Amino acid sequence: MTATALAAAEALPIGLADIEAAAIAIAGAVIATPCLRSETLSRVTGADVWLKFENLQFTAAYKERGALNKLLSLTPAERARGVIAASAGNHAQGLAYHAKRLGIPATIVMPQFTPIVKVQQTEGHGANVVLHGEKFEEASAEAHKLAEKRGFVFVHPFDDPLVMAGQGTVGLEMLAAVPDLETLVVPIGGGGLISGIATAAKAINPAIDIVGVQAELYPSMYAAMRGTDAVCDGDTLAEGIAVKTPGKLTSQVVRALVDDIVLVGERDLERAVSMLLNIEKTVVEGAGAAGLAALLAHPRKFRGQKVGLVLCGGNIDTRLLANVLLRDLARSGRLARLRIRLKDRPGQLFEVARIFDQQQVNILEVYHQRVFTNLPAKGLITDIECETRDRDHLDRLVEALRAAAYEVRMVELD
Repeated sequence: MTATALAAAEALPIGLADIEAAAIAIAGAVIATPCLRSETLSRVTGADVWLKFENLQFTAAYKERGALNKLLSLTPAERARGVIAASAGNHAQGLAYHAKRLGIPATIVMPQFTPIVKVQQTEGHGANVVLHGEKFEEASAEAHKLAEKRGFVFVHPFDDPLVMAGQGTVGLEMLAAVPDLETLVVPIGGGGLISGIATAAKAINPAIDIVGVQAELYPSMYAAMRGTDAVCDGDTLAEGIAVKTPGKLTSQVVRALVDDIVLVGERDLERAVSMLLNIEKTVVEGAGAAGLAALLAHPRKFRGQKVGLVLCGGNIDTRLLANVLLRDLARSGRLARLRIRLKDRPGQLFEVARIFDQQQVNILEVYHQRVFTNLPAKGLITDIECETRDRDHLDRLVEALRAAAYEVRMVELD
């Protein structure tokens, strides 16, 4: 580093020594997850892709690292008083799990409409869950009030040096496993993970590139680094990084050490979740797939580089995961819904089914529509959901139906 850069690094909230101390403190209580090369994703993206499987932690997310490092710093009196946090996700579970293991009472404040499965999982780790407010900001304000009123120690999900240092142990492990990584691609919500990783990685190898990833719907850190305002709203698959206001401490580190931040759309996030399950046989949540989504959305930026991706979490609702997988099959042409106009006479549906049989296409569902249509009274529309081998197979089916004089169109996903 230059003298100016070194001085700037020394003024930051954490340094390499803090992260190394955190690594010693939490050793044996969190999993040193594997960092493995993906042959197939490397071929697909054009980069040399290495995956850090933080979804293999006991609570399926890296958040355990920072939460535990903070808990271990508490005095006996603070441990007796207990801890509190505001979270609807992985921070809640990581804090609750390690607090219970250490015998520390934990209270978690969650928004009232937090999915019941997350409430149950957090309670299952022994925490007292308080439901308050419609939004996270309201839950956070309530957590601070309870901390002041009852003497709890507030554990911030990202804007705390001890939490940031704990998260930075991910970076230490990645570079210990693969010292010649050229680029690290890290999801950004509040900024705790990328702050810790960037601090460790830049201290070990100042030439390494650190690239953050945010969802297009929640570009809070992206905008903050550019001095602009951002509209952060909407339902994103990457709910774990859907943070409207980044941390003050984390923003200092990101400004000093992160080389770039890119944005990814919902379709790339969905595709990344699906690819990781189908190719790597590993379940990740939307935030956990953000790194791969960045490689898919910005291929030229990463092509030819040795890239480390952090699969930061695997807590995704099973129904949501099923929906993502089915949508991906539809976009790839392996599932399709065809809308076919028939004449209202005997044998029409049989003739259509015969063409499906000739083309060896599996019919999943058939839906007739006679009433809610703008066709003439004797007109008939049938929707057929089907399963094909690939897009070419689907195209051949459509061509065969049209060759038989049927009017056909595909019902596309948005």
